[in-house]
Amino acid sequence: MTSPFTPELLRAITHQHTDRQQPLLFGDARIVTGDSLIGDFARADVLLGGSRVVGIGPGLLSAADDDGAIVIDCDGYVLVPAAIDAAQRAGLRDDGFRSPFAIAPGNPATFALIPALSDETSADTALRLLDAQCPVPVLVVDGVVTRWDGSAVGGSVEGTNARDAEIDPQRLGTWIDENDFVHQHLTGDGRYDETRGGREHAYQGDFWITGTRIDYRDDLGFWAFGEFVDGVLQHAGYTFRRATAPTSPAKEGH
Repeated sequence: MTSPFTPELLRAITHQHTDRQQPLLFGDARIVTGDSLIGDFARADVLLGGSRVVGIGPGLLSAADDDGAIVIDCDGYVLVPAAIDAAQRAGLRDDGFRSPFAIAPGNPATFALIPALSDETSADTALRLLDAQCPVPVLVVDGVVTRWDGSAVGGSVEGTNARDAEIDPQRLGTWIDENDFVHQHLTGDGRYDETRGGREHAYQGDFWITGTRIDYRDDLGFWAFGEFVDGVLQHAGYTFRRATAPTSPAKEGH
């Protein structure tokens, strides 16, 4: 069943399907893919599964029905990649370059949905997205339907307001590098405190966790990041493992 495109529908989608297990299909839209192999479509569908594009092109409605997808009628709209590869647009990529920002199967489902204009070229459509005056009814980021300003339609996007989100307890505690030189303490209030070579409070600041990524903003003003991979934390060239019994910075020297 195809549903008309309305903000109310999008709010319902986000509210009822926050786990993104039910596929979404944006149907009957003009599509600027940004992919050199696939090309653009005057009228086609984009099928999402979780955070990625799983199919694109005409005739996907039957497959969407088989999968129990929510189908959104996008007639009169154009889908365009939310990120623009300036080098590709300038012709500095070879013809076989497959952009990771393109609307293409396997790529993250990150694109904007804007009103279609007749006789507009694909390049002009992509450039129109950069215009601050361009109305953007929907922005999809990694499969999550959001508003243009980044606030979720009907709820918050994972990581958008990480300070208010509950942090996985398995990510908290003391993380120690393989040489026992750096001890990084992550606390439930979103703060980190590093001990380096026995020097306590070497670096302190805030952190945010989005999926497997952790972003740091030190009190000195600089930013850094790390990633949780298979139970270890990789950050700034170090590989950390979580201490079995987390210790606080104040107790380390005793």
